[in-house]
Amino acid sequence: MKYATLILLLPGVIAFEIPFSVSKFFKHRTTGSGAEHVAEVVVSGGPVLEEPPASPRVAIIGAGAGGSSAAFWISKAKERFGLDIDVDVYERNDYIGGRSTVVYPYDNSSLPAVELGASIFVQANKNLWRASDEFNLTRNDFQETTDNMGIWDGENVIFTYEGGWRGTAKLLWRYGIRSPKRTQDIVTSMIQQYIGLYTKETPKWDSVAQLDAEYGWTELTGSSTMEYLLHKGVSRKYISEMVEAATRVNYGQNADAIHALEGLCSLATTGATGIDGGNFKIFEEFLKRSNAFVNLNTTVTSVLPAKSSQNWTVMTASGKKDYTAVILAAPFHSTDITVPQAVSQKIPKQPYVHLHVTLLSTTSQYPNPEYFAMSPSAQPARMMLTTFENVRKNGKAPEFNSLSYHGSVREGEWIVKIFSSEALSDDWLADVFNEQVGWVYRKEWDAYPKLPPTTTFPPVKLDKGFYYVNSFEPFISTMETETVSSRNVVDLLLHEEFNAAICGSNEFNSDSTNNTSNRTNDAITTTRKQDEDNYVYGWDC
Repeated sequence: MKYATLILLLPGVIAFEIPFSVSKFFKHRTTGSGAEHVAEVVVSGGPVLEEPPASPRVAIIGAGAGGSSAAFWISKAKERFGLDIDVDVYERNDYIGGRSTVVYPYDNSSLPAVELGASIFVQANKNLWRASDEFNLTRNDFQETTDNMGIWDGENVIFTYEGGWRGTAKLLWRYGIRSPKRTQDIVTSMIQQYIGLYTKETPKWDSVAQLDAEYGWTELTGSSTMEYLLHKGVSRKYISEMVEAATRVNYGQNADAIHALEGLCSLATTGATGIDGGNFKIFEEFLKRSNAFVNLNTTVTSVLPAKSSQNWTVMTASGKKDYTAVILAAPFHSTDITVPQAVSQKIPKQPYVHLHVTLLSTTSQYPNPEYFAMSPSAQPARMMLTTFENVRKNGKAPEFNSLSYHGSVREGEWIVKIFSSEALSDDWLADVFNEQVGWVYRKEWDAYPKLPPTTTFPPVKLDKGFYYVNSFEPFISTMETETVSSRNVVDLLLHEEFNAAICGSNEFNSDSTNNTSNRTNDAITTTRKQDEDNYVYGWDC
C-alpha cells in the first residue's frame, strides 16, 4: 500500500425588507464584516405587480447553492432552446451563498477571508469544479495538511499523525492495513457510482428513495456508519477514531448516529479545495449568468395556489406575484413559509445540528499542551479532531468537535477555526491558546441536517408546479449535491411544464413520469467537445 494512499484514509477536513432599485448592482456583505464584494447581479425590488406576467415565470426561493444553481440550469435550457421563461429569485438574507459565506479577521478586508460555513469541495464535485473553471475563479488547495493531526477523546490525545514514513508506520501499527484499505475501497466504490450523476446516462428522478434504490445504496442509508463498516470487516477502533473524527468535523455527528452514505462522503476529500476569497463567488456567478431577477432582503411569507389560475402565488412583504412554477431551495421548516396543508404534510420535520463556530486569531503557534494533558514542552497537533468513544466508556466528552489552524493572518499570527456543540467562553479560549488571543468571531447556526439511518425522504415534487431542492439533503448534504438536486428539479420542471429539458431529453426514470416516447431536440450539438472523463451533464450536452 502506497504512502499517498494512506494519506487519503485520514479523516476529511472541514468540509454554512430593504428595497433595492431595479437594475442596481447589489453588494455582497460578508457576515459580521464591514467589507463588501460587488457582484454584477441584477436585483429587483420595490412593490411587486399583482397582474399575471406576460411570459411564464418561475420563482426560486433561496439563493444558496441550490437556488442559485437552479436559476443557472434554467438559463442553460433557455440559451439552448430559446425557452421563454423569466426567473425571480427570493432571498431573505442580504447576501448570496446561504450557508457559504465568509468573514474577515478584525473586519479588515485586506486580510485573508475565512469561510464561516461550507469550506471545501473536491474534484469529484464536478459542478463546482467546472464552475470555478468556467467563471475563471481561483481555487486554493486546502492547506490544512494531514502531517500534523491529532485525535482527542476529551481526556487524552489517543493518536497523533506527524506525516512521512514514520507517521505511516505509526498509523499501520495502531490500525493495521486491513481496516484502512477496506475503508478506502468502499469509499472509492461509492465515488465511482456517484460520478454517474454527471454522465450522459445520469438518472433523473422524482423520488430520492428511487435514486437510493437504483444506485444500490439502501444499505448505506439504512445503516449507521459504524454498523455498516463493522459489517464490512473494518475494526471498531479505526471506525471510532479515524472515521468518527471525519464525521464529527464535517457533520457534527458520531459514527453510530450518521448514516453510512454521508459517513463515507465525509471521507471522500481527495483534491479538497476552495475558492480564493470565498466559495460564495460561485453562487454569485450562477445568478449573474442566469439573468434572473434577484430579490435580496425579501422574505417569502406564503406560497399558495393562485385564485384565478393553476399557477402559484408567492407573497412577500412587498406584494404578491403569480408563477407557473415554484422551486423551494431552502430547508422548508426553517423558512416559516405558509403553504397548503396538503403540501406541508408531505415534508417530514428535519432536525439540524445546531453548531457553534468560533473563529479567532492567535500568536500562539500551538495550542496549550497542558489543556491536552501533555507535558508543557510538547507541541500539540495544529489540527485536533475528536472521537466520542471515551463517552461510550463513561469518560469525559470533548468540549469541541474540531480545532484547526487555518493559515496566517499575517506573519506570526494564525487563524483558528473551532466547531463545538456549545459556546466556548473567552476564558476557555485564553486557556487553550496560552493567553494569546486577538480577534474572535462567534456564529451559531443550523449548519447541517442530522442524518440518522433512513430509507424515506421528502418528495422532490410537492405538488404540480411546486418542487423541493432540499429533498436531497437527508440523502447527501453538501454544496455540490444541492447543485445536483437543483439540476434534477429543473429537468423535472421543464419536462412537466414546458415539455423540455436542460439537455433536450424529457425522459424521467420514475413510475409516475416514465415516458420515453416524447423527446425534444435529442440531436443536440455538444456545447463543448470533451472526452468522457471531462463531460459534465448540464454543462455539456
